[in-house]
Amino acid sequence: MKRIINILIIVLISLSIQAQHDYNKKYYPPTDPLVVQKLEQWQDLKFGLLMHWGPYSQWGVVESWSICSEDEGWCKRPEEDYISYKKKYEGLQNTFNPTQFDPGKWAKAAAGAGMKYVVFTTKHHDGFCMFDTKFTDYKITDSKTPFSKNPKANVAKEIFNAFRNEGMWAGAYFSKPDWHSPYYWWPNFATPDRNVNYDVKKYPERWENFVQYTQNQIMELMSDYGKIDILWLDGGWVEKMNADQVKAYVTAPDYKFMHIQNQDVRMDELAAKARQLQPGLLVVDRAVEGPNQNYLTPENQVPKEMLAYPWESCIIMGGGWSYSFDAQYKSGRELVHMLIDIVAKGGNLLLNIAPSPKGTWDDAAYQRLQDIGKWMDINGESIYGNRKSAPYQEGPVYYTRKKDGSALYLLYCVKEGEKMPEEFKVTGIEPGKKPTIEVLGFKGKVNYVQSGKSMTIKVPKSIVRNNDFSYALVFRVK
Repeated sequence: MKRIINILIIVLISLSIQAQHDYNKKYYPPTDPLVVQKLEQWQDLKFGLLMHWGPYSQWGVVESWSICSEDEGWCKRPEEDYISYKKKYEGLQNTFNPTQFDPGKWAKAAAGAGMKYVVFTTKHHDGFCMFDTKFTDYKITDSKTPFSKNPKANVAKEIFNAFRNEGMWAGAYFSKPDWHSPYYWWPNFATPDRNVNYDVKKYPERWENFVQYTQNQIMELMSDYGKIDILWLDGGWVEKMNADQVKAYVTAPDYKFMHIQNQDVRMDELAAKARQLQPGLLVVDRAVEGPNQNYLTPENQVPKEMLAYPWESCIIMGGGWSYSFDAQYKSGRELVHMLIDIVAKGGNLLLNIAPSPKGTWDDAAYQRLQDIGKWMDINGESIYGNRKSAPYQEGPVYYTRKKDGSALYLLYCVKEGEKMPEEFKVTGIEPGKKPTIEVLGFKGKVNYVQSGKSMTIKVPKSIVRNNDFSYALVFRVK
């Protein structure tokens, strides 16, 4: 009976951990004054770039997950035995040679679109390092990798430098689990799922080796790659157990494979060491509730309502997180509307573009960035440095507000094929204030009629007549 109860406890713990991945969870505000200041600055930036890139781009498959033995859609692989497939996957290192890699071109395109920061995958779950680590030869700069002979072989350093040269923040994505490390997936045992594949209770020295390996690599990134603004940690199942979980774990019977383990990499210690090298560093320990998740990161979704804490939606522009040979990209209109929706709800948009095995972006990615940039050139002041303003939305109209309250923006999102109306009504402006209203990019004031708690705004006739708007028309209310 006790054995059955312990199994049920472990199952409940597993469900609890999965539930924690939802963005509706407790938030722990930072207390370090430098981090508080940095987080406020980050909330002003609003728009960033995420890039998933590694040898897997040669196959156009999902990053890392095809070597994970779980029965999930994102873990699917060809019908061949697992050992042979994993050997071929890891052998992609031997042919990875992105000779057209030009991070300066990427950085200019991102900056032109109005992006303010970049988050780059220095290492994904498969363990392949896109930086010159001293702690493994499974890396872009190893002699087995053809690109190691290229002067731009230290890809992470080249990317961070190029984007900083465009005035953007540098963020390092780093996977806490490492499926190549023998200290995480020990070759003595099979690898049934994403977790460490040995019992940490039985082999504490091996786990300590993994903790040191993880911390050493992160300290390399904090020491040798210039100013790093964000440490963006993925793999939320690698976390310290809480007291209830530890009690259940310690009293549980021994199993060959423990799905729930105390995968503690000592995050408090790690964050403190990182901030000694990078004062004010934002740490994003994704999906792990606690003080080391300075902002939350809903994945490939936009929350339905405003959230009460700092957050960022990471969204795929086209294809998957990693490169797809037949990627279909979201339209410029869809991306601008998504950015507006996210900012009106108080968040940031981190938009993912996946480089090809040659080291290039698809033409469609550049075109989308140009489309966004044209809109941002005129309307960026309604995005940057703003905060949410209730009500954040009324039909096609979204609200943002300057932090100091000096201006309110009404962003009217226009659907494909739709015409701008001659007038529209809103209720989010306080009556009796007698505001001045202008359209960004249009000379002249806008007429309106105020009645009780509502306001009818008259759209300038020349805009209606000429259909002179792109994606969204922005009204500045002072």
